[in-house]
Amino acid sequence: MGYRVAVVGATGNVGREILNILAERQFPLDEVAAVASARSTGDEVDFGDSGETLRVKNLEHFDFTDWDIALFAAGSEVSKIFAPKAAQAGCTVIDNSSQFRMDPDVPLIVPEVNPEAISGYRKKNIIANPNCSTAQLVVALKPLHDAAKIKRVVVATYQSVSGAGKRGMDELFEQSRNIFVGDANEPQFFTKQIAFNVIPHIDVFLDDGSTKEEWKMVVETKKILDPSIKLIATCVRVPVFVGHSEAVNIEFENEISADEARDILREAPGVMVVDKREAGGYVTPVEAVGEYATYISRIREDPTVENGLCLWVVSDNLRKGAALNAVQIAELLGRKHLKKAA
Repeated sequence: MGYRVAVVGATGNVGREILNILAERQFPLDEVAAVASARSTGDEVDFGDSGETLRVKNLEHFDFTDWDIALFAAGSEVSKIFAPKAAQAGCTVIDNSSQFRMDPDVPLIVPEVNPEAISGYRKKNIIANPNCSTAQLVVALKPLHDAAKIKRVVVATYQSVSGAGKRGMDELFEQSRNIFVGDANEPQFFTKQIAFNVIPHIDVFLDDGSTKEEWKMVVETKKILDPSIKLIATCVRVPVFVGHSEAVNIEFENEISADEARDILREAPGVMVVDKREAGGYVTPVEAVGEYATYISRIREDPTVENGLCLWVVSDNLRKGAALNAVQIAELLGRKHLKKAA
């Protein structure tokens, strides 16, 4: 017997990716529903590559009673209103927005990192999915933290426009085309031109000069991995359609060499090490698109601090940063906690 699963926000980038991954991983389903706002009601979305399509249902009229899992990918405002309603109807919510991440009664889960924390979902019947840039970072940090205990992390992100949704992807496409043909290319969505440029600003600015995206990486890493880790981030939007990259500098309490780290990471769940010290011996966002793994390259020792390492971390943000992690949480939930036999 399988599960009845609703995908909320099924017409967006992440929602469509969730449907693809449910099909790819052959998640045990009795029924799947595509749910979205009223303006998408009646539209059809693909369910994987099988040729099967799903007709979109109106979220405002959708009854979550007797549904087992709801995967929310519709943004914080939608989750704020509808996730508690679904949870109260007995449907376990896995939410991709930032709405519940720092709620102490809601577990924030990356299955390769803190699967044991999922048991706390019963308090509100909601599980939070982390920010895309945090998800791939903690997958890389976890096995190294277990081996040598991380003290401090300095990370600079290179985040693709798909992290900002369809409007971000459209703006990069339109600006690139306009520049080539000589048309005006004033920014409409991003704060500055994104085509052939980088923007050191994601989300709103906070009083201390950091952005909310940078704050998310700090507090989410502490909640998922270890509250004692000190972390500072600089988050940058780059003209890449899909795939986030991160340059990560780590300081450890205990000694760890680059060779030891490489061996540890090769055995780590969810990680693929591609680290040849030659031209092209590393992974870029283009190669990560459509893949499940978090790729790690450029592993080397940092001689400027005691017990320091540097890494290059790349992942498909629509997958591990969002849709894949949500489906992995659903798989973990099914194996460990829901009563039905998959």
